[in-house]
Amino acid sequence: MTDSPIIHGARFIAETLKAYGLTHIFFVDAILRKAMVDLEELGINQVVTHSEKAAAYMADGYARISGRTGVCMSQSVGAANLAAGLQDAWLASSPVIALTGKKPPYWQYRNSYQEINHWPMFEPVTKYNADVVAPEQLPHLLRQAFREAVSGKPGPVHLDLVGREARELEVSVIPSSVSVDERFVHHPAFRPAPDADAIEAAARAIKSAQRPIIMAGGGVRISGAALELITLAEKCQIPVATTVDGKGSISETHPLSMGVAGHYSAWCANKAVCEADLVIYIGSATGDQATNSWKVPAIGTKIVQIDIDPAELGRNYPETISVLGDAKITLQHLLAVLEPCAGNPDWLARTRQLVADWLDEVNPLRFSAETPIRPERICKELTEALPENGIMVTDTGYSAIWAATMLHITQPTQTFIRAAGSLGWGFPAALGAKCAAPDRPVICFTGDGGFWYHFAELETARRHNIHTVTVVNNNNGFSQGIDDVHKMYGDRPGDPAKLYRFEKVSFAQIARDMGCFGIRVETPDEIAPALQQALAANAPAVVEVMTDFSARVPAPWAPK
Repeated sequence: MTDSPIIHGARFIAETLKAYGLTHIFFVDAILRKAMVDLEELGINQVVTHSEKAAAYMADGYARISGRTGVCMSQSVGAANLAAGLQDAWLASSPVIALTGKKPPYWQYRNSYQEINHWPMFEPVTKYNADVVAPEQLPHLLRQAFREAVSGKPGPVHLDLVGREARELEVSVIPSSVSVDERFVHHPAFRPAPDADAIEAAARAIKSAQRPIIMAGGGVRISGAALELITLAEKCQIPVATTVDGKGSISETHPLSMGVAGHYSAWCANKAVCEADLVIYIGSATGDQATNSWKVPAIGTKIVQIDIDPAELGRNYPETISVLGDAKITLQHLLAVLEPCAGNPDWLARTRQLVADWLDEVNPLRFSAETPIRPERICKELTEALPENGIMVTDTGYSAIWAATMLHITQPTQTFIRAAGSLGWGFPAALGAKCAAPDRPVICFTGDGGFWYHFAELETARRHNIHTVTVVNNNNGFSQGIDDVHKMYGDRPGDPAKLYRFEKVSFAQIARDMGCFGIRVETPDEIAPALQQALAANAPAVVEVMTDFSARVPAPWAPK
């Protein structure tokens, strides 16, 4: 029997990340510097970012597109920033591993330079949060981090490595060889099948419903269940609305598609959900955004809910028919017991008319020739410009609402992801998405308020040849809160504009100065050619569109 070769912590970490299929890691120096040498040797790209939050957002975008775990890192003094960046991954159920350094136990509680107890900051934004203070712990805890990140409902995890830069761990001998659980390389790691009785109960409810509607959430995307979703809708002729995270699960030109419902929504979808006598939630938490604060549908509506997380079943709607299981597998079981059905012709006619009326209302804005440019027109042009295999990434706030309602995903090979709530997420996440899918076009849609957060990462994109297209809806301010700001001021003296107005700056010029492609658009007919130039540019690209500051997103419809 031969002894196992000696492996130090730096090499162990590098080989483990390689074995789990990572192509990129995202970090701010200084952390795991010895491991960085081994990571380069193993062909893993080390993307040094300009902020820890941006590193976390990139890892998040990477994870959502790759189906693998994203990894971000920082030394101890940057750990608080890294934890803040994990909030979006937590809210979106995205598997991200955060690695941070901390000074050894002897240095703790002694006013060590730059040191605070940052471990508690990771508790609210991770599903697993562990200290690694001894070399013997590393094999188990790093392996467990990958298991936790992709198991059940995916989410971020955190390992706090001994040493401000984790140097103590890097130089230690690790008493174990690298071991990889193949099941946990991708998510979902497990696909639990539903209980037969629950499937029968759900099938009975669907068969007896006269006005059923499906609400598809982000769990459909995570599970890869879009084909099963569409098959169910077509087999039983059930209209489909989505949450913002579920957008793209069904083509928005499909005759059964109702668009996005909830708070960031099209009123046709909200009306249909409220008129339904059965709402079938698939991979969707029934939170306030998905339900317009639990008014769409009304409490008391009959609900079937399919989710991999038992804690979500019936959380907000009493007497829910709960089906615990992976979305893809559960839909397959449901399809096996449901007979083809022509549906209710009156209900189908009603829902199609709602969509037609909605489009009649918004299309004049989507095709508007006004200047300054209407944001709806940007969305129309993005719909037409997004390649068949394109990835659309949107920020939160107005960007997410415009995209949810006015930008249409029309091909099953297109992907839509958006910020789960963190303004500024969009641009760095798009860079991570492009790292995960270098052969797919990636377009980010954000506002100037969102782009200001992390525009320094243009330099990162240029340095690493990460060629995305960033479309900036530039109205020189935070427009989402204007009406409320003025309402608060009322007739009192003061300058409400100082709460939402920015200085005028050309992001296109900034992009050019940073060695990227930049173009400024001031009339609607310039948008399409600018997007084509940006997509063809052999560089990170910024398309700055000057828009109408008075434009407002559609208010979410709710019953009176």
